[in-house]
Amino acid sequence: MATDFTSIPIIDISPLLAKCDDPKMEEDPGVYAVVRQLDQACREAGFFYVKGHGIPDSLIREVKNVAHKFFELPYEEKVKIKMSAASGFRGYQRIGENITKGIPDMHEAIDCYKEVKEGMYGELGKPMEGCNQWPCNPPNFKELMEEYNSLCTGMLSRNLSRKILRGIALALGGSPDEFEGERAGDAFWVMRILGYPGVPTANCLDPGNDIGCGAHTDYGLLTLVNQDEGITALQVRNLSGEWISAPPIPGTFVCNIGDMLKIYSNGLYDSTLHRVVNSSARYRTNFDTAVEPLEICKQKTDAAKKFERAVYGEHLVHKVLTNFV
Repeated sequence: MATDFTSIPIIDISPLLAKCDDPKMEEDPGVYAVVRQLDQACREAGFFYVKGHGIPDSLIREVKNVAHKFFELPYEEKVKIKMSAASGFRGYQRIGENITKGIPDMHEAIDCYKEVKEGMYGELGKPMEGCNQWPCNPPNFKELMEEYNSLCTGMLSRNLSRKILRGIALALGGSPDEFEGERAGDAFWVMRILGYPGVPTANCLDPGNDIGCGAHTDYGLLTLVNQDEGITALQVRNLSGEWISAPPIPGTFVCNIGDMLKIYSNGLYDSTLHRVVNSSARYRTNFDTAVEPLEICKQKTDAAKKFERAVYGEHLVHKVLTNFV
């Protein structure tokens, strides 16, 4: 459960990354220090910044640049990759098409998911079957985004998300491989490339609505957020109901835990409500790249299972099918 935190902690994870493939990584003092910080951040806020993450700054700048170029295109150009059920809900969605708790969100986006072949996940996976849709303009969009995603959450066996999860597994008292193999080894990643119009544009589209994305929790294990610099819009709610800003900090990602990690941890870690309010006149982009309680966590919580078994695929499909107009 989140506390009355007043700021989001910053964690240098470079010692964790340096030892991530070491069979005795948990014995390293540097790793131990990072693990303690991860545990405290997950218990107290459910959000934290990471620095020393190893993703090249040049690549981060390039993906932000091409995202801005895409969102600056005329609507007729963007809608060429329009999201639909036939595309497995991949592709472009216009401003106001995403709904949070019945209210249109003032953002536009390109949604990308792990590509799902026909029959790959049986009947459950049918709504998500399909390939990602990439724009032809800018011409290097697909190449850059696939490279970026592979380093953050994609096909690389030791991508950034997996490395952080190895630290979180240790924080929960398990082995570094707790989220590997059958439990979460076949990760289903989600990447949302989001654009938030500045206040003048948002007011023209929906007067009085400056909510770029309404209050929600994320539904996976872990989310990495790559924010535009110079605009503070992401807000996280603490236990008292106060909205705490998470301003962009150069060289960092914002990380937050999702509903599935809440279940895995048997409530030791909570998925925290957050929202996006772009009160700036400037356009803003960001990138979100996103079970049953573990025995080790049940032992830490009086052996009582606080959550029933959940199937991530069912949770994901339900969210996707009810999230758009």
